Parts: sequence; C-alpha cells; structure tokens
Amino acid sequence: MKKIGILNQLISEVIAGMGHGDTLVIGDCGLPIPPAVRRIDLALTPGVPGFLETLQAVLRELAVESALAASEMPVVSPGLYKEMQNLTDGIPLNLVDHEQFKEMTKKAVAVIRTGECTSYANIILKSGVIF
Repeated sequence: MKKIGILNQLISEVIAGMGHGDTLVIGDCGLPIPPAVRRIDLALTPGVPGFLETLQAVLRELAVESALAASEMPVVSPGLYKEMQNLTDGIPLNLVDHEQFKEMTKKAVAVIRTGECTSYANIILKSGVIF
C-alpha cells in the first residue's frame, strides 16, 4: 500500500504519466467533461471533496509550469479565487472566459471532478519539468 501522497490510483497514475506541457483539470461538480477526456470522479457529496483540498494535494505531486482559470471566478467567487491564488503562489495564473476554458478542457489528459459547489471552481494545470 502507498504510504504518502495521493492515494487515489487514477490520479497518481495520471500525474506519473504526464509530460511537459500536458494539462490536467480540477473542476467543480458542474463542469462539463468532454466525452473523449478521461474522467476521474471524486465527487462524493456536495462539497466533498472540495476544490481547494484537491488542488493542494495535486500541487504537492505535479510540477506545474502555469495555470489557467475562468475570468468569471474572481468576480463571482472572490474568496475561493483568493485562496486558489495563495495555493498557486509562484505559478503564473492566466484568466480566460469560461466558454474558452471549457473548450480548453478538451485537450486535457484528464479532468478530476470534485464535489465542489462553488461557481467557477475550476483550474487547468500545465505540467512543467523538474529540471
């Protein structure tokens, strides 16, 4: 049995297989997931697991070069946006409109669906390198 880090087999497998430039999405329970993209569904009940705790766990294991969120997030969910900025401190964060964000999910290696019920609680993480 794995002792540390992410215990979820699918997330661990996806992160280990990512290369430079690949993208991984962490989304709220309402984010539409394109049929051709791998779905890792963690949603248990509304709010469980949350977006921020899932993001924090992934950031501990994934080398992230940059991140992308919806431009609506700072306006509609400012508290969550600020907490997300704190977690991604030092990672360049760009904003695009939500429709463009959803379009970009089609190129992701996988989408991790959380139980989060806060509007626009979604992020695309672009894999970096460790050297």
